[in-house]
Amino acid sequence: MTTLYQIAKQIVANKKGILAADESTNTANKRFAAVNVEQTEEMRRQYRQLLFSTPGIEQFLSGVILFNETIRQKTDNGMPFAKLLQGKNIIPGIKADQGTIDFENHPGEKIAQGLVGLAERLQEYYAMGARFTKWRAVLAIDQGIPTEDAIKENARILAEYAAISQTEDFVPIVEPEVLLDGDHSIKKAEEVTINTLKTVFDALQKRGVDLQGLILKSSMVLSGKECAEQADAKQVAEATIRALKNSVPVEVAGVVFLSGGQSPQQATENLNEIIKLGPQPWPLTFSFSRALQEPVLKTWRGAKANVEAAQQAFLKRLRLNQAALSGSYTKEMES
Repeated sequence: MTTLYQIAKQIVANKKGILAADESTNTANKRFAAVNVEQTEEMRRQYRQLLFSTPGIEQFLSGVILFNETIRQKTDNGMPFAKLLQGKNIIPGIKADQGTIDFENHPGEKIAQGLVGLAERLQEYYAMGARFTKWRAVLAIDQGIPTEDAIKENARILAEYAAISQTEDFVPIVEPEVLLDGDHSIKKAEEVTINTLKTVFDALQKRGVDLQGLILKSSMVLSGKECAEQADAKQVAEATIRALKNSVPVEVAGVVFLSGGQSPQQATENLNEIIKLGPQPWPLTFSFSRALQEPVLKTWRGAKANVEAAQQAFLKRLRLNQAALSGSYTKEMES
């Protein structure tokens, strides 16, 4: 486990974050369609190459989560993406789940699939250079959901995944995402987050997962997107830290936040307010996908002529989030 502890520490150390570049093919294609980029494997390769080859990203990133397609791809010069990242001292990780399916007899609720054959897949990913994994569970808030059944089943699956990951020498990142969709209040989001995290950690401990070699990827506690009363960044920060302190054991190696449908500016502002609340029992950082990539995609739009400008847009978002990690971000820095 010593190596796992070292990798986990490296992932959450030194005011650096994680780029979540593990969008499924469907998600990547939707984002491409929104900016009129051709939805092909080659265009997805070119886009990931743009991100990973941006000069200087190692100052801001400790890890990158890859998708099954992406870890098999190479640069124009034939270098595997995982090797390119390793050369920058950025740890490659891999999305271990295979997406969500409907939870039987539970309308509106999902469970993630991918436990079958997981150990064998991880052995292949290890040989490709990946050293940490991520598994996403999704919990929606609506009338009567999430049910205890859905929370418990997702927790059980997350614990099983984490145990298999550690057996195969990977640091697992468990991601029980409480979705932003809905008109629920921030109070409701906090209740669901606490209940979910408590259930997840109970399942992890029962399964014998070593928490010192595990990272939590958590939602920030937010008002539902359609809620009439939207909590401000300070309220989000206070509710988020309360939820974590109520449910996350101190042994956990670190907590990284997902952006989960927030705008790039909103995610950075909320992260900044969370950090300003002072040192917590665990290192805190970001693991953003769209909140880092949205401005990059809008600038690139599939054109080779725009690659350098898109990389600058990427570096700008990374710089702003690094400022948030020291609590020094201001809205003025956006201009």
